[in-house]
Amino acid sequence: MSPSDPNAPSPRAPQGSSLGSAEQALLEARRAKAQRVRARGENPFANDVVPRLPGSETKDIGQLRAFAEPARADGKYGEDAVKKLAEGRTFHVHGRIIAHRSAGGLSFLRLRDRSGEIQLLVSQAALGEEYARLDDFDIGDIIEAEGTLTASKRGELSIEPARLRLLTKAMRPLPEKWHGLSDVETRYRQRYVDLIANPGVAEVFRARSYIVRAIRATFDEADFLEVETPTLNTLIGGAVARPFVTHHNALDMELFMRIAPELYLKRLIVGGLERVYEIGRCYRNEGISTRHNPEFTMLEFYWAYATYETLMDFTETLLRRVDAQLARAMPEAHRTWVEARTFTFEEPFVRLPMEDAVKRAAERTQIADWVRAVEKSGAGLVDLLRADFGERIKEWSKSSPRAKAIDWGNFRKGMLKCENDGERLFALYEYLSEPFLVEDYRSADGSKSLPVFVKDHPYETSPLSRRNDLRPELVDRFELFVSGRELCNAFSELNDPEDQAERFRAQVAMKAKGAEETMDYDEDYVRALEHAMPPTAGLGLGIDRLTMLLTNAPSIRDVILFPLLRAEV
Repeated sequence: MSPSDPNAPSPRAPQGSSLGSAEQALLEARRAKAQRVRARGENPFANDVVPRLPGSETKDIGQLRAFAEPARADGKYGEDAVKKLAEGRTFHVHGRIIAHRSAGGLSFLRLRDRSGEIQLLVSQAALGEEYARLDDFDIGDIIEAEGTLTASKRGELSIEPARLRLLTKAMRPLPEKWHGLSDVETRYRQRYVDLIANPGVAEVFRARSYIVRAIRATFDEADFLEVETPTLNTLIGGAVARPFVTHHNALDMELFMRIAPELYLKRLIVGGLERVYEIGRCYRNEGISTRHNPEFTMLEFYWAYATYETLMDFTETLLRRVDAQLARAMPEAHRTWVEARTFTFEEPFVRLPMEDAVKRAAERTQIADWVRAVEKSGAGLVDLLRADFGERIKEWSKSSPRAKAIDWGNFRKGMLKCENDGERLFALYEYLSEPFLVEDYRSADGSKSLPVFVKDHPYETSPLSRRNDLRPELVDRFELFVSGRELCNAFSELNDPEDQAERFRAQVAMKAKGAEETMDYDEDYVRALEHAMPPTAGLGLGIDRLTMLLTNAPSIRDVILFPLLRAEV
């Protein structure tokens, strides 16, 4: 960064700027205060933050609160007790001013750093002429203070400063009514303001960091190796999704932003690493919703000599451990989140074959034709609904409240698009069972929903999964749903190179018919399998969705610091 001239004129908003005259006046007032600080020979953007009083100790605000501890049962601090505890000691703190009020020769400043908040009791009698410097302070400024620890008459832990200094002048005021800022557009576009205005937002992102730490610790202790794989790919692979396309100028190559690291990680299993995981960004050129962002963070891991059954056990352990670590790191916030949760990890997760899910869903509709069709298995409903059933919808939808709740229009359209029975079974599950998982699978007392492993998918919808030995029309795969949200996808990996080559060819055929969400034929990956990949199971889990789940965030944008938004007009 090039140094700036402190005497240079302040920048002005261009003519026609969207800045209102009132906001412009506030900006000018703050620039004038910065100039007054410079005129005193001080820098309003200082970088020499050290204690100046003899014996002064620099502390985070949270450390001071832990040192003093509330002296009373109501959480308030006693003045005499605090002064006795801190007798003979001077403390140096720094942070952002988030509140400022004055009464006579006394001012009350609320200071916040990353660890908490504390009050500054600023006395004109104690500071003398220096007290006038408060006129140059505004809400949003970064300051430092040194003084003694005390408590106010209202029991608020406080510092009585003997020295105050501006460190960084906030040139732009916080938005009007910034306490509890709720405008979604402002919150996501100006996350820095959101973090200042809404302390709970910072709690969510702290939680996200602890969640990732706990995941890493779990895998590291299980002797997995963390690796990094390419995010620029020459082929579309690893998942069924539409990619972002880019171009490498020097090599004159079209490249794709990765949609999943799967095929590279499994190459490492072939190479003998046997237990690998990656936490990294993936990109999918698809719609945006409360659960989808074009770039997102994915955990993928692959475990040689394990099966998808092994991974179900491991996933239950992983989620409970991550949640327990979050409780230890953020006990107060975690208690609040747990109280608001609609699900529980306290009981065993449900393990539900897809055919059984369809069977149970059909029975709950009380549609007589359907109940008869699924007497043996959910696959019986595939036979019944293979042809267009549009003429029967009016009749069937009156059978029960559950039947009325089905999205019949999209259900019919989805079934008509299916080209084989495997796709039809998946569509039946997607429209008849998945929307009702929260309602149908409950804890023993009925108060919470249970996590559900939906397993044993049709092979036609799972191009990278291993076929089941006893039922080759199915694959050893599961998806985990918690509180109605898909959290992860896992399967025993396909390691037969000829079977994999055939699945790739089927994907290419679908692409030739106009399907956008398909994979390319990856010749090198087939060649890798020809070198023998041991029996392996793998799983992908969305870090963003897990954070949403554990912190009760309603939108994926609430757990991504800078989500993609339309350009400002």
